[in-house]
Amino acid sequence: MTRDSRLILVGQVGGGFGVRGEVRITAFTADPLALTAYGPLLRADGSVGLTLTSARPDKNGVVGRAKEIATKEEADALRGLKLHVPRDRFPEPEEDEFYLADLIGLQARDGEDAVIGTVKAVQNFGADDMLEIAPAAGGPTWYLPFTRDAVPEVRSADGWLRALRPTEVGEREPD
Repeated sequence: MTRDSRLILVGQVGGGFGVRGEVRITAFTADPLALTAYGPLLRADGSVGLTLTSARPDKNGVVGRAKEIATKEEADALRGLKLHVPRDRFPEPEEDEFYLADLIGLQARDGEDAVIGTVKAVQNFGADDMLEIAPAAGGPTWYLPFTRDAVPEVRSADGWLRALRPTEVGEREPD
């Protein structure tokens, strides 16, 4: 699978809404209505999950109609379905902006340009985004905050980013 054909999670079906076959979708996009612009929303295996024909904003996403759903029962049966979009359907980010999914697979290099690992995942445990780094030498993964201090340079087109461990970014020992 190429970098641009990877599937990006954009939403999850919450179940039916009302009695006329509308579906509630929790959106993981900055603009929930963007879900209507991506074309068919796919299942994790790449098959079509839902094709939204209309949508309106809701508190956690959208409520809408989908070509594949005619009844409330059909909508409820899809509760929990994760909806994806191929990466190539997203616009290219502005300079100094990144899609977190584009960071996965990049080499992590230290201040001397030595490869210290690979970005395995981007996690968010409720505070800030954290890069999960798989060490080049093997062993357990470790986390690095995705901040300008800890990751001062991202060269996604070249396949790497600068990863400075906290002791390298000026963190001091407790008094």
